[in-house]
Amino acid sequence: MQFGRTYEEFEVGAVYKHWPGKTVTEYDDHLFCLLTMNHHPLHMDSNYAGKTTDFGKNVVVGNYIYSLLLGMSVPDVSGKAIANLEVESLKHIAPTFHGDTIYGETTVLDKTPSKSKSDRGIVYVETKGYKQDGTVVCVFRRKVMVPTETYIKERGGEQPGRPVPSN
Repeated sequence: MQFGRTYEEFEVGAVYKHWPGKTVTEYDDHLFCLLTMNHHPLHMDSNYAGKTTDFGKNVVVGNYIYSLLLGMSVPDVSGKAIANLEVESLKHIAPTFHGDTIYGETTVLDKTPSKSKSDRGIVYVETKGYKQDGTVVCVFRRKVMVPTETYIKERGGEQPGRPVPSN
């Protein structure tokens, strides 16, 4: 199974479709809200959401959707990353509700070699998240510092920290 890419493996224009999707549950939403101390009743109180909002039901907190998509992209984009350098933009396009399934895909927009270290480069990507019906719910662009093949070889290969089993 692939886990991220080296700088050489990224191609501008490539699109990585992240699989599998994730069906968002009420538990997922509430746990994220509690972990991040976001107690807005739009996310936590179904009576409030049902009676006082345009949606008539709880809306999943947008930053959970962003975090979910970021995580979905790791095997395709940042699994070998040295660092996430910047989130340039983050747009929440449409609401997500409990029971919706989120899918994601990432497009490589650009790549540039590092100016200070020859064993790494910067990859500029856009990730889109969409629901089961194709509605786009979240779009973000980020820059990721990734290693070159030389970096990987010099540091012990694909899985440098993995212990070797003894017989």
